[in-house]
Amino acid sequence: MFMMSFRLRRREMLIGGAALLLVLVLGITGIGRVWKGSDSVAAEAAAGTAAVKVSEMKKASGKTNDDRLKFIRAFGWEVEEEPAEIMEVIIPEEFDDVYTQYNAIQKKQGCDLEQYQGKRCKRYAYVITNYPGTEEAVQLTLLVCKNKVIGGDISSVNPDGFIHGFEMPQ
Repeated sequence: MFMMSFRLRRREMLIGGAALLLVLVLGITGIGRVWKGSDSVAAEAAAGTAAVKVSEMKKASGKTNDDRLKFIRAFGWEVEEEPAEIMEVIIPEEFDDVYTQYNAIQKKQGCDLEQYQGKRCKRYAYVITNYPGTEEAVQLTLLVCKNKVIGGDISSVNPDGFIHGFEMPQ
């Protein structure tokens, strides 16, 4: 028998609840209406115009928390030392519109979740403490499969917020 236990603080619960609400809103309303500028994401992904490519760090380990923090800090982000949430997820075998748009963000930064369709991975959500120009809660999500970082994003926890790749906004 396998058991896991988590200790969540109030702030972590609020961030997790807001993230869940964001996912629900995206699924119900359609990603193009919620993510500002998402119409151009697929075109940018095809052009490969991301400032920092995750693929340049292909051997980025996600095995330990120190490995994940090292990866995160390589992009200039400062986060709380421990993840606010750890969750096992399964990448869908077939992508709907939401996953297609999300994968466009991944492709823009040199990742592609298509090769992980149907696979189990871990999702680590870290609270960002240095997001420029905003006081709202922002989190960095890492997707890790077989101890390797395979993708992720930076997102606002507000339902009408933003989502983008790992690059630091100008």
